[in-house]
Order: sequence, then structure tokens, then C-alpha cells
Amino acid sequence: MFSQLQDRLEGVFKTLRGHGKLSEKNITDATREIRMAMLEADVDFAVTKLLIEKVKEEALGEKVLKSVTPGQQMVKVFHDALVDILGGDPVALDLSPPARILMTGLNGAGKTTTAGKLALWMKKQGRRPLLVACDLYRPAAVEQLATLATQIGVPVFRPAAGESDVLKVARDALAWAETQNGTAIIFDTAGRQEIDEALIRELADLQKFLQCREVLLVADAATGQQAVDVARRFDEAVGVTGIVLTKMDGDARGGAALSMRHVTGKPIKFAGTGEKPDQFELFDPSRLAGRILGMGDIVGLVEKASEAVEGGDMLKMAEKLKSGGLDLNDFLDQMRMMKKLGPLEGLLGMIPGIGSKVKDMKVDEKRIKHVEAIILSMTPKERGRPEIINGRRRMRIAKGSGTSLAAVNNLLRQFGEMRKMMKNKGKMQQMMKRFGGGAGGLPFGMGR
Repeated sequence: MFSQLQDRLEGVFKTLRGHGKLSEKNITDATREIRMAMLEADVDFAVTKLLIEKVKEEALGEKVLKSVTPGQQMVKVFHDALVDILGGDPVALDLSPPARILMTGLNGAGKTTTAGKLALWMKKQGRRPLLVACDLYRPAAVEQLATLATQIGVPVFRPAAGESDVLKVARDALAWAETQNGTAIIFDTAGRQEIDEALIRELADLQKFLQCREVLLVADAATGQQAVDVARRFDEAVGVTGIVLTKMDGDARGGAALSMRHVTGKPIKFAGTGEKPDQFELFDPSRLAGRILGMGDIVGLVEKASEAVEGGDMLKMAEKLKSGGLDLNDFLDQMRMMKKLGPLEGLLGMIPGIGSKVKDMKVDEKRIKHVEAIILSMTPKERGRPEIINGRRRMRIAKGSGTSLAAVNNLLRQFGEMRKMMKNKGKMQQMMKRFGGGAGGLPFGMGR
């Protein structure tokens, strides 16, 4: 997401960094380009205007104009203004007892999936969430929620087949919850293709009965300004306390994400970043602004790694890398760790200086699977001592993995080169520079 905006802003700030000193004309020209970039990214006009005013006011101050690095100061000014527009600090859920969360939104926004993701996120925080299916209209909505609940290991309340009274379902669900030892209840509600009176009336009645402390609006980030209008309508009806933006990985513009907080006055609390249940995170304005400006998100990267990888495994791998004793068993473990972290493009986008280049780094997932198949076709002895793999063994491995002899040879050659590099600090630094410069730096032919 935001790739279109990232490209435009990168060009603007690159030009500014080229000036030893900034003038009022430089800044005026830059803010004009930034305004166009924001509007093309589908950011609300009023939000764009406010952002540009903030940037221009700060940029024309002595701190920037007399700075030793005016271009970098301008980036900081824009970063801070963007964070302010996005809401400043992250806003936590109100989970004081009775912790009840009402999920609202239109059909297609990903409401049911988001209910499951939120339950998994809460479970990771040490809470005991419960899911309740209150969508009695959409075919298979109850089954979808039940399937998600099974996948993530969370109890779910399913209404009786043919039930049409949502208040009865809510009443029965609260009685069921008393027997489950849960600490929070998430209610998945019905949506429509368009907001209509029946939907609003049902939601209002449900909220009046449940008195949920949190009413989360699930909005598709790719719908642009329509998402802002939807947020206004739902807030008028049921008092939205926060927004969850879904499909943050699917829109190159991202304007809705930058507009929602300011236009609705409601905090964006979470963001869905992919289809998998664990691709869900707290919305942090500062970290998002950093990603947009190509600063990366090292904190997010570390959090993903700590969730997916055991600390002991990381220490063992670090020792292996330090000693240069990495073998193909270790590399197989590394690949499996990476898979747990999610799509590689998403991880690369969190590395400072790489964000806007991710679109040029075409990470070929099929090649990664081929590499894994080749290693799995080796015997344990061959993985531990790749140097014993002769021509006959290579042919057997190629046949067993369903790849070619050339692919096996290529993997072994590159692995040998990498082991040599690990024993040479100078070469290791060169490899890291190469990694930061484009797909050619990705190991073992993963890039194309």
C-alpha cells in the first residue's frame, strides 16, 4: 500500500536534499508537489489542505531554513505533520469489564474475517476472547466465523439454524459466555451492500441491549473516500469508537487510511495487512508515517520476528552465522522462520531505505519452494556436509525434488559462496549493501 504516494514523495524529498539551502520558493514548489501527490493518492481534499498548511508553516521556520541538513529537516516536518493527521499516539481498546466489542461495517469489507483476527490478536495478548455470530442474513456467515474460530482455537457461539431474532441470539450468547470463562466477547454483526434503515435499526437495537464499550467499524481501505462516508453514517447510528482498516496491502494509493482519522474524528485502532489470521496489527500513526516516507518500521519487524521465532532458535542461528558454520539444515530452518513472518515483500518494506523499492524486488515464491524441495531431497548427511554431493548425488536430488540439475548446482554454488562470505566480514558488509540495492541481493535465486 501507499506505493504510489511513496514514489512521488521520494522524488520531492530527493530534490530538496539536493539543495544546500532551502528558500521559500523551494518549499512552495515542494508543497505543491506534495499536495498533488496526496490528492492523487485519494486523500481527502480538506485533509490534504490541512497537512500542507502544517508542513508549510513549520518548513518556513528558522529551524528548517537555517538547518545544516534542510532536506532531512523537511522530511521530519512532513513526518510529524502526517502523524498528527493520523491521530498521534496509538489508541488502545477499552476492555474494562464487561469487555464487549461490536463489529460493524458493510458486506465485503472483511468484517467476519476481522472478528477472527481480532480474537487471535487478543489471545496473543493473554486474554480469553469469545466469538459470537450475529450475522443472520448472509449465507454461510455463521459457518465462516465458526471455521475461523476453530483455526485460531477460540470458542464461538452459533445461533440455531433459521434463527432471525438478533436480540434473542445476543441474549443467549451472553448466557453461554457465562459458562466459558472468557474475558472479552466479540460480536460479528450483519452488513449490507449499502447502508439501509433496517441495518441501522438492527444495529442500534443490538448496541442498546449489549452496551458494548467498543464499536469497531470495519472499512475496506481500497474503497477510498466511500469508506469515509460509511464511517460517518455508522457513527451517527451506533456511536463508533474506533476503525479497523482492512486490505491495507491491496491499494497502491491508500488515501482512505490517511483521511479517516481526521474526517471522522474516530481513531484507527487496527489494520489488516493480509489474508492470514495473524496479518493484523495495532495501528501506529508514527510507524505508518515512517513506512510512507521510506524510513521503514524496524519496531514492527522485530515484533513480527519475536512472535514467530523462539528466542533460543535465534541465538543458535546467530552463533552459527558468527562462526561461519551454517549448513543446509540451518538454511532450511531459516526459510521456515521466514515463512512464519509472512510475505517477503512485506518484510522488506519494513527495512529502512528499502520501502519504496519493494515493487522492484520481485520475490519469486515458487523459487523459494523449489529451494526447499531440493534441500528436502538430500539426506541428513548431505545437508550437513554439502561438499560430499557429487555428480551422481546431484542427479538424484534433482530428480527427487522435481527440479533440474542446473537448479541443484546453482543452489550449492551460491551456498558455498555464502559460507565463504560469512567468514569474511568485509564481504559480508558488501553482501548487505547488495541486498539493500535490489532483487539481485536476495540469496539463493529468490529474486527474479
